[in-house]
Amino acid sequence: MSSFGLLALGGNLSSQFGSPIQTLQESLIYLNRNAVHIRAVSRFFQTPCFPAGAGPDFINAAVRIETDLTASEVLTELHKIESAFGRERLTRWGTRPLDIDLIGFDSLVQPNVTVWKRWRALPEEQQAQEAPEELILPHPRLQDRAFVLAPLMDIAPGWRHPVTGRSVAQMFADLPEFAQKEPQAL
Repeated sequence: MSSFGLLALGGNLSSQFGSPIQTLQESLIYLNRNAVHIRAVSRFFQTPCFPAGAGPDFINAAVRIETDLTASEVLTELHKIESAFGRERLTRWGTRPLDIDLIGFDSLVQPNVTVWKRWRALPEEQQAQEAPEELILPHPRLQDRAFVLAPLMDIAPGWRHPVTGRSVAQMFADLPEFAQKEPQAL
């Protein structure tokens, strides 16, 4: 049985494939192989680097996929693609040629609601230092990130967060007005 997944793509450094835009375009070709099938791609957005001043602006997009793989198997494939594009996981939230995050997978909450809530409540200072050793789904901070929600508005505005029940459109509307304006469609 096929599953539905939402991915967030981004990058702010050139790769062997060219500029961040060219890198994201090429990554879609790699992504749409074997057991992962792209069903929709958002527009590309330019978003200021976070934290401010930490590097060049990011290019972001979102992708809706269909697959027979498990969520963990999809994550393994995403890490292989990132590596092929020169991604090195040296610092958290650092500059990079390609980042692909598994944002949501059907209505899966993984590993469970308690662990999800712990990661969701983690203070920003700790978020910058700590990364989970296991896959946490849905992404614990997707509702806070305009650079994820703006592209998701193109491809899955009605998708509902399996813990909060809020749709992508509702989560985007909940962002402060300045945050909603940060991602600029290209």
